[in-house]
Order: sequence, then C-alpha cells, then structure tokens
Amino acid sequence: MAAGSEVYVLGGYQTDFARNWTKENKHFSALMRESVVGALEVCQIAPEEVESAHVGNFAAELYCMQGHLGAFFTEVDPAFSGLPTGRHEAACASGSIALLAASAEIEAGRYDLQAVVGIEQMKTVDSGTGGSYLGTAAWYEEEAEGVSAPFPKLFGRLGDEYDRRYGLKDEYLAEISKINYANAKLNPNAQTRTWYMNKEHALCRTDDNAAIGGRIRIADCSQVTDGAVTLFLASRDYAEKWAKGVGKKLSEIPRIKGWGHNTARLKFDDKIAESAGAEYVLPHVRSTITSAMKRAGIENVDGIDGIETHDCFTTSEYMAIDHFGITKPGESWKAVEEGWLEIDGKYPINPSGGLIGAGHPVGATGCRQVLDATLQVTGEAGAYQVEGARNFQTLNIGGSGTTSVSFVVGVD
Repeated sequence: MAAGSEVYVLGGYQTDFARNWTKENKHFSALMRESVVGALEVCQIAPEEVESAHVGNFAAELYCMQGHLGAFFTEVDPAFSGLPTGRHEAACASGSIALLAASAEIEAGRYDLQAVVGIEQMKTVDSGTGGSYLGTAAWYEEEAEGVSAPFPKLFGRLGDEYDRRYGLKDEYLAEISKINYANAKLNPNAQTRTWYMNKEHALCRTDDNAAIGGRIRIADCSQVTDGAVTLFLASRDYAEKWAKGVGKKLSEIPRIKGWGHNTARLKFDDKIAESAGAEYVLPHVRSTITSAMKRAGIENVDGIDGIETHDCFTTSEYMAIDHFGITKPGESWKAVEEGWLEIDGKYPINPSGGLIGAGHPVGATGCRQVLDATLQVTGEAGAYQVEGARNFQTLNIGGSGTTSVSFVVGVD
C-alpha cells in the first residue's frame, strides 16, 4: 500500500452463532441490526460518523426471499438514511469481498469510515433444500443439480486428490475436527461450544457420524449457521482521531497489512486438471496466501502468529496447512502429528473453532475471520487468545477453491 493509505480495523461485533433466528421468529433485518448496533457500541462510534456501508452475503434471495441487502443497512438507524451502500457476493468469500471493496475505497480516499457487514440466515429451510442452495456456489447444472450434498462430495474429492498424490489417512482429518471443536468450547459465540466431539467420535463409522459425501462424514463438516458480523474500517486520519478518543495509541490499532485475492475456474475438475504436475493442489489458493504475505512485508508463515482458515470441511483445512507453507506440499500430516495447530502450538490454526466449531454463516465468515484476527492482535480474544500475537492471517474460500481471499491483520 502507498504511504498514507493504510486501512485500520477499529473492531466489530459478532452475533451468537448458536442462535436460530427463524425459531426466534426474527426477520433478516433484525440479525443485521444486532450486529451493526453491537459494533457501534463496542467501537464507541456514533451512527452519524459512518460514511458508507458494504454488505457481504451469498444467497439471501434463496434462504430469505430477499435481495437489495445494502438498503437494509439504512433501516438500522435514521442517521443512515441516504448513505451509499452495496452488496457483494462471492459464495463463501462474500464477506471478504465486501472487506476488499471497503478497504479499496478507503485507500482511494473516498471515505474515512466504513461499515462492513457479513451476514447469512440459513436455518430457514430443511437440510436438503439448503444443500441445493449451497450448490449454486458450484457450477450448478454440472456439479450440483440433482446431487445430494454437493459440497461435501466436492471437498471429499479434494481429500481424494491428496490421497492420490500423496496419501491421506482419515486419522489426520479426525484430529483437525477434534482441535476445532475443542477450540470452539473456549469461544462464547461459537455454535458448537456445548457440543461433544473427540477424535474417536470423529473417526467412528457409525450412524451418528454418517457419511455425507465420499470420505466426508458429519464430523468433517462445518455448520449450517445464522449469523452476522459487523466491522468498522477506517483511514489513518480517522483512526488517529478515534484512537485518541478511546485512549489508545495509533500503533495499537490493527490494520490490514496485506491482502490476496484470486479466482480460479468454477468447476472442481477444471481446477484439478489445471494443477496437474503443479507443486500445490490448488495453486490459486497458494498464490492468494503468498500475495497477502508479500504485501504485508512478511517473508513466510514464520512471520505469522496464527491463522483463521476456511475449514468448511476438514479436507480444506488439511489443504490450507501446506498451502500456507507450514509444511512442504503433501506433508500437512506432519503439522497434525507434531501438534503445531493447537492454540499453544507452533502454527495455531482456527483458535476460534473455525467454520467447523464456531459456525459458518456463509456470507459472514470472511468478516468473522478478520474480527477474530483483530481480537487476537489486540489481546482481546479471551480464552482462545494466542499469546503474544501481532500478525494474524485469514483464508476465506468461496466455492470449491474458486474465489480465495486472504488478509494479514496486525499491529506495529
């Protein structure tokens, strides 16, 4: 980034991902309202100060029969009437795309303070219908139409590709599941914080851990979640004034140090065909990660204190391990065996519980990851704090490795 174009993350608010807003008989607008009002209060920002808003959402037109989501932001407070707003969609990376758009506008000098809302209400339909809706993040007619649970099957094939190239034991995927569920118990907003899971259960092949798609079983899956996260991004000028107002130094305010963004071909088969003979199974995901590091001035993963990655399934986290450079390609199992992924490990991954443990409201996940990264580098993550964290990196993936976005959030 050019000098003076830094983008600061002032903080934000996450709704409780365990809640079912349909059972509470609450409208989509109530979900957005809670996250926005909560963020205003946490960040001590007056509604009149907000200059623009971006909403990340995948499929409200399907789940809630509602489009035009940017307009819902104006319903939260009378001061928001007339604000420029917009909605961004890139499947499970929708929240990150909204963050990219907001940060670019700050860098361009258009606005000094922007709200970014990631939101999804998914518990409006049965699991079969919801699975079909999620299938629209793939090439629907060719990969999802008439297919039960299309995404577990697609990410099961990611595991199959690792198995074909390098070998992959189920015990490593079970350990990833166990860690994320254990971390979620430390997170007061995690969907599964009261659930039971251990490695033996994740490995069992009984009806209570049934196969969903290929090698993917229930314990390997992220959750169906209602949730919203609102973040405030600011220019250096606004952040300086804000820091003084809340009794902090500018150097204590996190900023987006680096970002990466790539879009691969939509169909999983095409991605795998393109990567034949390549060092990494999903090279565009690898490039997204390394681009963010490079822009942050960080040489490699050893300069990162922790990671919030897209574990929509255990196979996607297994992929992320070597794509972050924690191990050589195909050797992700070494990090699992060595205990590096634990909160107190060498390379902590998903201390929040990730998508498997914390929950996965599709359009909100990218924002939730950045909020958790912000909490980590300010020492405010509570029971799931990574000690001494100053640089945290996210990886948010839409589709079967199609749209990938990564942020490095850190303090100086």
